[in-house]
Amino acid sequence: MRHDVILVVLDGLNLEVARHALGHLQAYCAAGRGALYGLQCELPALSRPLYECILTGVPPLDSGIVHNGVSRLSSEQSVFHYARAAGLGTAAAAYHWVSELYNRSPFVAARDRHTDAPELPIQHGHFYYADHYPDSHLFADAESLRLRHRPNFLLVHPMNIDDAGHRHGLDSPQYRNSARQADILLADYLRGWLEAGYQVLVTADHGMNADRSHNGLLPEEREVPLFVIGDAFSLSGEARPRQTELCGTVCQLLGVSHDKPYCRELLA
Repeated sequence: MRHDVILVVLDGLNLEVARHALGHLQAYCAAGRGALYGLQCELPALSRPLYECILTGVPPLDSGIVHNGVSRLSSEQSVFHYARAAGLGTAAAAYHWVSELYNRSPFVAARDRHTDAPELPIQHGHFYYADHYPDSHLFADAESLRLRHRPNFLLVHPMNIDDAGHRHGLDSPQYRNSARQADILLADYLRGWLEAGYQVLVTADHGMNADRSHNGLLPEEREVPLFVIGDAFSLSGEARPRQTELCGTVCQLLGVSHDKPYCRELLA
């Protein structure tokens, strides 16, 4: 059975902070309508390499996107590519590095910030380029894309948690409150997404450390959450998903052909 999918990547969100700060998402889990799993991010624990990993299933050493300064189009097949090949609609409200990976590189704000291009892997997009771009605006951008275009796959990628971590560190009220605020914003949209028939995954690329950075082996840098909400998920405690399986799992939900690994136990 084919499902529409929304993938939310809360940039820089550590697993333990997700456990105690995301009360709305945890309410779905407590009610038996969602589940939280822990993932270990691939190495290096940096954003652009892990966007590529999440969206293509390919770890950084194999993709060649090995640090944030590697600015080029991906050479891999992403969820966006598989969805487009199957005739499905795609959209993203995301940091501009996502546009550079899958649409056009380098990013030119006047051309690429607002994208409506049926021929591109990401057909419809609102892409931002300031790390402090408000999460409230980003979620509104995403909802605008959803309502206007009804994409079969929508990526939602806010940055304020990561930005707070870089400014204040892991063990700070600013970092934790940014996570709480993202949860409140999700509460504004999640019911509507589910009622519209979307299956929702909420994860992170990497975590954060006390030095206000990430790129190492510390658990707080590598351990990230994966919330799944929707009737297409098993909600099984037996599932042990990997970050490299997210692309294939989304493709399975979308019902599109792909050659990526996926986590069977996540799916009903």
